[in-house]
Amino acid sequence: MKKIILPTDFSENAYHALAYAAKLFKEETCTFYLMHTFTPAIYQTEYILHSPGQIGLGDFYQTDSDEHLSEMKKRAETEFKNAKHTYITHSAFNILVDEVLDMVKKEKADLIIMGTQGATGAKEIFLGTHTVHLVKKATCPVIAVPAIYNYKEPKEILFPTDYEVDFTQDHFSALFNITDLHESRIEVLHISTGYELTENQENNRKKLSGLIGERAHAFHDVPSQEIISGINNFQKTREVQILAMIQNKHTFLESLFIEPVIKKIGFHVTIPFMVIPDAVNVH
Repeated sequence: MKKIILPTDFSENAYHALAYAAKLFKEETCTFYLMHTFTPAIYQTEYILHSPGQIGLGDFYQTDSDEHLSEMKKRAETEFKNAKHTYITHSAFNILVDEVLDMVKKEKADLIIMGTQGATGAKEIFLGTHTVHLVKKATCPVIAVPAIYNYKEPKEILFPTDYEVDFTQDHFSALFNITDLHESRIEVLHISTGYELTENQENNRKKLSGLIGERAHAFHDVPSQEIISGINNFQKTREVQILAMIQNKHTFLESLFIEPVIKKIGFHVTIPFMVIPDAVNVH
């Protein structure tokens, strides 16, 4: 059974990510954890000082969170009736990233799916702050779903790589699960640096080919260019429904999270973006 964490701030964007998850895994037995965390802005002072006027404030936030989660659960069960899906609500007085990481470990979760923007909905922001922190720290794959994305079955998955990763089966368990569910084709994209692959890169390429096995796939080598340009250009030639990458010290993902850089180079993810940690949570 698949275990998926769905962080929510009760925005429509967060529910949009839930809807994506329900559709993506409609044929699979899943437990979805609807999670909300709350940290009242005044808790740092009043809670520490035990101000009489703030007694019960935590209960208020807890009750409010529980009620909203209950409503979200009912809505999901009504809109996506599926005997294979179970929804569990979870609210906590904690920082979102910390609570998600704790739950991934406790429940041995397979995947985190969330929206790219929070309740503020700032259109110019590539990934919301919470999403960025989770992508950086998560020990299981994270799928960020753009608010504007209308669900399409993932028949084409783009996987850019520099072949610097020592690929393992653990890296691909979640991605291959999606691939097998939807009979997807994996498009492996390597952007040439103008040099031949090193022996290590060549070995990793062969290892990747072996892991993909009989699944539909193709290896693409394109001329030297900025990797973001390469991704954008590839998407102009072929409709892709998921962009997937492994985050390791060699990748360009770190630079993606620097907002001014994003705006300058025009990296606009309009499809679900799956980030796989280099050190995958094994269970």
